[in-house]
Amino acid sequence: MPSLFKTEAGKKEILSLYDEKLKELSIDYQYKVINSSYGKTNIIVTGASSNPPLIILHGSNGCAPIGLETYPNLSTHFQVFAVDVLAQPNKSAETRLSMKDDSYGKWMNEIIASLQLDNVTLVGFSFGGLVILKTLLHQEDKIKEVYLSAPAYIVNGNPLKALFKIFIPMKRFMKTEQPKYLERFLKEVFTDRDEFALKYLSKVFLNFDMDFTPVPVISKTEAKGISTPITLIAAKKDMMFPGEKMLKRASKLFSSLKKTVLLEDSKHVLNSADNLKIEAMIKGEQATT
Repeated sequence: MPSLFKTEAGKKEILSLYDEKLKELSIDYQYKVINSSYGKTNIIVTGASSNPPLIILHGSNGCAPIGLETYPNLSTHFQVFAVDVLAQPNKSAETRLSMKDDSYGKWMNEIIASLQLDNVTLVGFSFGGLVILKTLLHQEDKIKEVYLSAPAYIVNGNPLKALFKIFIPMKRFMKTEQPKYLERFLKEVFTDRDEFALKYLSKVFLNFDMDFTPVPVISKTEAKGISTPITLIAAKKDMMFPGEKMLKRASKLFSSLKKTVLLEDSKHVLNSADNLKIEAMIKGEQATT
C-alpha cells in the first residue's frame, strides 16, 4: 500500500510538528500502541488510571496532541486516551476506512475492547464526531455518553459555498504554495487565528494525500437506534456543518439527545474560550455523577 505521506521528508516535517505540539502541552503522558485489525493505532494516555475513562477523537487532518490541546484539563477528572485516527497525518496506520460502512465503528470498538474500557465517555470534534456516531451504531454498550463538537455525519453545508470559500483556496495553496490562499481557508474555517494550525496545515496540504470523499449523513433509521446520551455542540457560522441546520435535524433524529448548544459567533473550528466551556461542561457533569 502506497504511503499517504507524499515524501519521507514531508512526513518527517509533519511528525516533527506533532512532537512540537505534544512537548508544548507540558503534560505527563505515555504512548500506547494497539495493533488493531485495521493497522497500528497510536494513543496518548494521560491522567490517573483510577479516573473514569475518556477518549478524545480529533478532526480530519489532525492528530492526538491537537485533541489534547482542545480540552487541556480533562485529565484532572478522567484518564484521557487521545487517539490518532487512522489515515490522518499522525502516528497511526495509514489505512483509509470507508465512511459509508461500519468500519470506523468496528475499529473504535476494537480499540475500546483492547484497552479494556467500560463506561467510557467519548469526545469528538468534526470528523471525530463521525467516528463516534459510527461507534455507537456498531456497538454502544461500553459507552457512557458522548460529546460531539461541530460533528460531521449529521448535516452538510451548502456545497457551492464550501467549494468557493474552502476547497478552492485549499487547492490553490496546494498548487502555488502562496500563503494568502491558506489564510483565506483558515479565515473561513477557524473562529480565531491559530498559528500552529497555519504551520501544521501548510505542511499537511502539501505533503499528505487527503481524503476528499463527500461526507455522508446518518439516516433517520440508524439514529433512532442509538440510546447513548448525546450532548451536541454546534456552531452557527460553521460553513461545513451549519449549526442551526444541525440542531434542527438532530432534534428529529436522536431520541437520546441530552443537551444541545448553539455557539452564535463560532465557525467550524471553535476558539479556546468555547472549547473551555465544553470542557467545563464535561468535567462538571462528571463531578455530579
